[in-house]
Amino acid sequence: MERPHTGKWYEELAPGRVIQHAIRRTITESDNVMFTSMTMNPAWLHLDFDYAENETEFGKPIVNSMLTIAMVIGISVHETTLGTTVANLGFSEVVFPAPIFHGDTLRVETEVRAARQSKSRPTQGIVTFEHRAFNQHGALVCRAVRDALMHKRPENE
Repeated sequence: MERPHTGKWYEELAPGRVIQHAIRRTITESDNVMFTSMTMNPAWLHLDFDYAENETEFGKPIVNSMLTIAMVIGISVHETTLGTTVANLGFSEVVFPAPIFHGDTLRVETEVRAARQSKSRPTQGIVTFEHRAFNQHGALVCRAVRDALMHKRPENE
């Protein structure tokens, strides 16, 4: 059975291309508490409202940055790599220029920064993506640069 894909083939990912992702996501308190607990991260600034209010500059809990990066990449998948990627090769940079709080809504865009054919895999290429996430006020809250090994368009497509 052939699976449908919505991701882009290597040939469709020219450097400079920017994709505005259709999916937006509001991060809830439940999302943050569940993710933080599941990943065994006991950091008080994610889970302890009293500590966050009285002992941090934020005044309230901030969203776990690992949840943030997972959500940013997840939001991008449908329009970049769903069904067209071989593997995520790694991140060269991840920054969080502003905190995210419960109730913030993320909007994500992806820019193709570079693309090159694989030297050892003639049916694949390596694409460098820059993912940028903004909150509902337009503030940049996450930027991540990653490389992915992508399938080239099959001959029967």
